Amino acid sequence: MASKRIAVVTGGNKGIGLEICRQLANEVLVVLTARDDQRGADAVAKLHSSGYVDVVFHQLDVIDHASIASLANFIDARFGKLDILVNNAGVSSTNFEEESIWSLNLSRKDIDENMKQSKKFATQTFEGAKKCLETNYYGAKHVTQALLTLLLKSTSPRILNVSSKLGQLHNVEGENARKILSDYDGLTEEVVDGVVREYLKDAKDEELLEKKGWSSNVSGYVVSKAALNAYTRILAKNFPCICANAVSPGFVATDMSCFKGTSTVEEGARGPVRLALISHGGPSGQYFWTTEKSTF
Repeated sequence: MASKRIAVVTGGNKGIGLEICRQLANEVLVVLTARDDQRGADAVAKLHSSGYVDVVFHQLDVIDHASIASLANFIDARFGKLDILVNNAGVSSTNFEEESIWSLNLSRKDIDENMKQSKKFATQTFEGAKKCLETNYYGAKHVTQALLTLLLKSTSPRILNVSSKLGQLHNVEGENARKILSDYDGLTEEVVDGVVREYLKDAKDEELLEKKGWSSNVSGYVVSKAALNAYTRILAKNFPCICANAVSPGFVATDMSCFKGTSTVEEGARGPVRLALISHGGPSGQYFWTTEKSTF
């Protein structure tokens, strides 16, 4: 066990996260994490019963600093290092009208149009946008920061941030935010945090939000993933020994898409798993759409 590579997958108890754990368990020892103890333990039991024995569970709530510290202490005490971190845990900023979503005739060829149509049936509150950013951006960042020392002890460390097509820069409606996040040379954690804080300030007032150009009712999710993409680029720049990439799993049939996605969880997990296991000297600081390199 000690000689195996060690991977942590956040949000691993269901959907894409669970499938990432299953596929990784063929090659590495996986620490499956979940916010809920029972659901996490059940997910590990399910994998064990299917023959995937190199999976252990540890509780993790990515917006709870004590929970993050507990995970870091566990990894340090049991393994002394970490080779792969998959930041998969995420939530939506919106509530969807499921009946309307199910009325859509989605096809595998029209992913951009599918997403545009889906927005029509979504409503976003400030509380939803705030929780989305706390989880998808700050949660991933804080988990990464807590595990960085352990990652740096690996001979081939990997960080995979599970992102979304909606987080690509051309989907960022706020002109100032898009300009800042597009400036690769000027990207720092402080700069990205500033974009997030400014958005949340605007999000408290729907009229102001629209005035600033944020007309989309999934804008909180867009900002959370665009910020995560920017953080990925910062990690790659600041830690050249770590292979850090962002990857969209595609439009996957999980509870996040009301199970209306056009890809299976098996297909959605392939991109993150491929990048997690990619050989030394592979790409870093890149954004991938499933298994293909794309643009931020």
